[in-house]
Amino acid sequence: MITAQELRNKWFAFFESKGHTIIPSASLVPENDASVLYTMAGMHPLVPYLLGQEHPKGKRLANSQKCIRTGDIEEVGDDTHLTFFEMLGNWSLGDYFKDDQIKWSFEFLTGKEWLNIPLERLAVSVFAGDNDAPRDEESATIWKSLGVPEERIAYLPKEDNWWIAGTSGPCGPDTEMFYWIDDGTPAPVNFQETKDDKRWVEIWNDVFMQYEKKEDGTLVSLSQKNVDTGMGLDRVLTVLNGQSSVYDTELFKPLFDVIALSQEVMSNDEVRQARIIVDHVRAAVFITSDGVEPSNKERGYILRRLLRRAMVYAKLLNLQPHWLEGLVGKVVAIYAESYPELVKDSNRIFETIEAEQNKFTKTLEKGLKEFEKVFKDQNKITGTDAFNLYQTFGFPWELTKELAEAAGQQVNEEEFKSEFKKHQDLSRTASAGEFKGGLASNSEKVVRYHTATHLMHKALREVLGDEVWQKGSNITEERTRFDFTYAHKMTDGQKKEVEDLVNDWIKRDGLVEKEMMPLEKARELGAIGLFGEKYDDVVSVYTISDPKTKEVISREFCGGPHVEHTGQIGTFKIVKEESISAGTRRIKAVIQD
Repeated sequence: MITAQELRNKWFAFFESKGHTIIPSASLVPENDASVLYTMAGMHPLVPYLLGQEHPKGKRLANSQKCIRTGDIEEVGDDTHLTFFEMLGNWSLGDYFKDDQIKWSFEFLTGKEWLNIPLERLAVSVFAGDNDAPRDEESATIWKSLGVPEERIAYLPKEDNWWIAGTSGPCGPDTEMFYWIDDGTPAPVNFQETKDDKRWVEIWNDVFMQYEKKEDGTLVSLSQKNVDTGMGLDRVLTVLNGQSSVYDTELFKPLFDVIALSQEVMSNDEVRQARIIVDHVRAAVFITSDGVEPSNKERGYILRRLLRRAMVYAKLLNLQPHWLEGLVGKVVAIYAESYPELVKDSNRIFETIEAEQNKFTKTLEKGLKEFEKVFKDQNKITGTDAFNLYQTFGFPWELTKELAEAAGQQVNEEEFKSEFKKHQDLSRTASAGEFKGGLASNSEKVVRYHTATHLMHKALREVLGDEVWQKGSNITEERTRFDFTYAHKMTDGQKKEVEDLVNDWIKRDGLVEKEMMPLEKARELGAIGLFGEKYDDVVSVYTISDPKTKEVISREFCGGPHVEHTGQIGTFKIVKEESISAGTRRIKAVIQD
């Protein structure tokens, strides 16, 4: 058996031996990236460096990155899907490429000192080629030189073995590694013919970013060719230990013990519900640790949905009082060694989650009263009624269904799903332009907004006081959106004061300079940054100063990009200021030419 910590340590030790620097996991809240609500992969925090910016730790990096994915939340509870997971990754920023990466992948997987996987249980896939790009014979040839039989190499199309973020930008072929999980049956000889067999489980993906896709769809070769890899810790832990589900590992077993439920004696529906509870609470602990609070918008909405979904299933399974408090404590204990910030943040995590539980308990009570009223009026609950209960009161479908069945009624699930789909389609249409996924834009307008956001952060602290800290930002070509800690609504006078300060600094045409320095030096100089962010020991700091007096206007930890002089920004204007959760405000601002 291999433990999660042993797997992390092996990964770090292996890539350190290959000249990589181990960097800390970035926050789950992306900094200055309008493309995603949460960090979804190890590459997201490294976008500026994949696009050519110099990383303070060099060209070879590795880490274990915290990730959140909710796109397939309905699948959570099966054997493989999770909301929160750790992605082990390594990167080459214009340094080594296919030959080194594939040889190292093979060494880590099969080496006796490392994972010691028998070659006969491995298979790989490579890009098959099409009209845009050639078949990746280079990768296949390297795999064969290492002893992988030709029959164990599958050539697959773009939908399987090509990586691109969004519709344009850096992209390229990838090679994926698969493990045969069936101990009782030898792996089939031919992988091309058996690749769809569920017993072949993908465990590692090496992406070779060698092209750039232009807006017109054409591919050109990149001057800086990068390697971007990902290995899901939970999944690899599962297959290496011969377990059938990610919920069977040491990372989940103690959580089932807390709620006193055994997967071996529950029905299939109960197993799924229990898995959703432990998965969602684990994700909620990590999200809350990174400064997010439950709300009805975006990141806060996702956190609220996860917690409330867990609470619904807890009610259906009749969990004992204090089940949530016990689960939160156990998640913190399990990850205390790898993520000590969970221990440091534990009081805030407990308080935030408990407050949401208390709030949702009242919501459930309102929903129950409305359910009883509707049922009494018409002696049944329709699918549309169920959706209205969900939309208006947040009353979950599962509870409506259970209560109706207890009264001898069936609810039309297809009708509910139809109404729900209409709701989803409207929501997607409304947000389609905001979260498209992929690499953050580095356009000239976005760069100007980026620097303006630094000035706004400084102005808010000048006007409102040092209790103001950035909790997140989202920048597009149309506006900057900035979340910050503050307990009160801003007055019109305060907003005008912030605008005037920013515009004065812009008119001074302040000089914007980047410097790499030790973290301690940056803190001594008064550099500020994202609330709750964990910074490396060497950091990138941007300083904005008055060109005449040399007075420092702003100094922040940041990866960039920025204008060279503030006079390039334009006129700054606040268009909206609002509360998004207790103690957190949001500003939307624009710049005008």
